[in-house]
Amino acid sequence: MGQKLLMKGNEVIAEAAIRAGCRHYFGYPITPQTEIMHYMAKKLPKIGGVFVQAESEVAAINMVYGAASTGKRVLTSSSSPGISLKQEGISYIAGAQLPAVVVNIMRGGPGLGGIQPSQSDYFQATKGGGHGDYHMVVLAPASIQEMYELTVDAFNISDRYRIMTMILGDGVLGQMMEVVNFRDEEIIEHYDKSWATTGHGNKREHNMITSIHLDPAVLEQWNIGLQNKYKLISEKEQRYELYNCEDAEIILVAYGTVSRICKGVIKEAAEQGIRLGLIRPITLFPFPVDAIEKVIDIPKAFLTVEMSSGQMVDDVRLTINGRKPVYFTGRMGGMIPTVNNIMTKVMEIKEKHR
Repeated sequence: MGQKLLMKGNEVIAEAAIRAGCRHYFGYPITPQTEIMHYMAKKLPKIGGVFVQAESEVAAINMVYGAASTGKRVLTSSSSPGISLKQEGISYIAGAQLPAVVVNIMRGGPGLGGIQPSQSDYFQATKGGGHGDYHMVVLAPASIQEMYELTVDAFNISDRYRIMTMILGDGVLGQMMEVVNFRDEEIIEHYDKSWATTGHGNKREHNMITSIHLDPAVLEQWNIGLQNKYKLISEKEQRYELYNCEDAEIILVAYGTVSRICKGVIKEAAEQGIRLGLIRPITLFPFPVDAIEKVIDIPKAFLTVEMSSGQMVDDVRLTINGRKPVYFTGRMGGMIPTVNNIMTKVMEIKEKHR
């Protein structure tokens, strides 16, 4: 039958992680994601898990590296500046091909910025914010229910591909409350972890977890293996929602909280006789190019809407590659686009393409 609960987004992520078999959490508090830590601090010790509030974000991500090396399901979470501090460790984890999950509940920047919601960490999340040629899988929920679903998925994806997976939300999703339908039992995928450093008992060769390869030929081959993995993930793991696109004059592209606002715009536009659609990326890496390809011939133009100066719009433009006009509108610094903001831009585009 499952269980319905009214919960805050951050707490849903923590509960979903526990239900997905995560028993190890390492982090450091920062608004607006601290409730994830609070929840884990309360729950994990009661079920035989490990919770550590580290002395810094740098320490926390290296604890994740250690726990992931043993094959355990492990979580860390932070918000924008804290994720920046974790980048070196994230690159190490990617280089060592370890499964782990990291949550970024984005706030406004750059710098310390403010504690209001933003989407200005898209580049950092999807382009490999640390050093080296690497990627994480990046999942972008748009509801509290999806924060549950995608957190469980994140652990399965991480184990499936031996890759770090990020849940990329924003301060609205982290702090808002909605009813969540929890399943009675989670689908936990189990994969061979004979690579893990769990002690060899003199029965096998030592396992070595490392991201250093001083021979450039060896390092190149290691990188080729990583790139082949990312290509496979791009082929198999694209996720998206197509909404009202069948006969749209303009198709909006938005993720997370902004996609919810865009659905309101679509409704208001319909009342004025304007046909709008929406592509909602659920995976930001891999970017859902398949979604755009399915509808490329339908609209006169595309409009990307973000809580940033324009980041995802670059991927939209690269995918469309000049075949249709691509426009952008956004708000920054913790300001949230309104229906009126977006409708104003829609009317400008409609006038250009009469």
